[in-house]
Amino acid sequence: MIDFNVVRQYNFPTIIRFGAGAVKELPDYLKANGLARPLIVTDPVVKQLGFFKEMEAGLSGKGISTEIFSDIHKNPVKSDVLKGGDIFKNTQRDSIVGIGGGAAMDVARAIALRINHHRDLFDYDDLIGGDKYVTESVPHFITIPTTSGTGSEVGRSAIISEDETHRKRILFSPKLLAKIVFADPLLTMELPPFVTAATGMDALTHNMEAFLAKGFHPMADGIALEGARLINESIAEAVNAPSLEARSKMMIASLMGAVAFQKGLGVVHSLAHPLSSLLDTHHGLANAVNLPYGMKFNIAGFEDRFRRIARAMELKEETGEAVVSHLFSLNKQIGMPVQLRDVGVKEEHLETLADLGFADFCHPNNPKPVSRADFRKLYGEAF
Repeated sequence: MIDFNVVRQYNFPTIIRFGAGAVKELPDYLKANGLARPLIVTDPVVKQLGFFKEMEAGLSGKGISTEIFSDIHKNPVKSDVLKGGDIFKNTQRDSIVGIGGGAAMDVARAIALRINHHRDLFDYDDLIGGDKYVTESVPHFITIPTTSGTGSEVGRSAIISEDETHRKRILFSPKLLAKIVFADPLLTMELPPFVTAATGMDALTHNMEAFLAKGFHPMADGIALEGARLINESIAEAVNAPSLEARSKMMIASLMGAVAFQKGLGVVHSLAHPLSSLLDTHHGLANAVNLPYGMKFNIAGFEDRFRRIARAMELKEETGEAVVSHLFSLNKQIGMPVQLRDVGVKEEHLETLADLGFADFCHPNNPKPVSRADFRKLYGEAF
């Protein structure tokens, strides 16, 4: 039996302090590193939570002056980053702490990039080779996740959209990796069931797509399979009857998914991203709905990979079809919809979604090619 009240340290890919109560180490960590004026980047919901106010008080009690920036969209845009960067400079901050889910982490990381890099923000878009311009230092950067979904706390990239078109851009550099992560499952104990389910299915998608992504990366494969196993055995409990054990397994598996998807993602994320940009759908919800359909598309030719996924999930039948059936069942167990029509998609959206899906940056790493016609067919099946 694992005691999740013990705070453990993992040095992979950065320093991770994991366990119940880990967040209480933040004030002493800042002081030990000579930091006294952090910019705390979070979202408007997290800012109001009890743990956040308690954390602020703890920092203040140690003589640490905080500035809070929470004026961010749930799908972050460039103007969010510019505002936060201005606050960092105008209030003379010395470090950045990103607290929350993927949106807060992405904005915090992009602000860290902007402080000493003065080109237009999207000049640094990795998809156009912009990482070559990331040449300067970045402020001391710390992350504290409050959901078990994106795994952004251990990421090296930020997805930021254009304000007008909502086209997604990727800012990437190894310099954007947090110096330390405080991963405290207690911060997720009061998450509502919907958020727990949607972010959890996001994490499961990361692990499954990373395992299936083309290319040879056995380290990522091993992490992804174990991450998928942990989520499969704990997500229903985390949603329906939360315990520290279930929440802890979800948090570490979410983090593992983000480590693993350095190998790549695939068709499911390319199906999901357009829902967020076109209809402002929660990213985890978009992944949850599309996951069974994307996995079904990938079975033919990759039966052995699906056999290994089924084995990790301890399914009775070790087949791709059993995996897909299980994913539909899992969505229903945790209250996630299984059709696009149930998340606001209308038939007139399908052609535009197919165009956007085909243009997305994730599916080139899918184990098999995905044509525009494939996207239209998949959206039609999911509708």
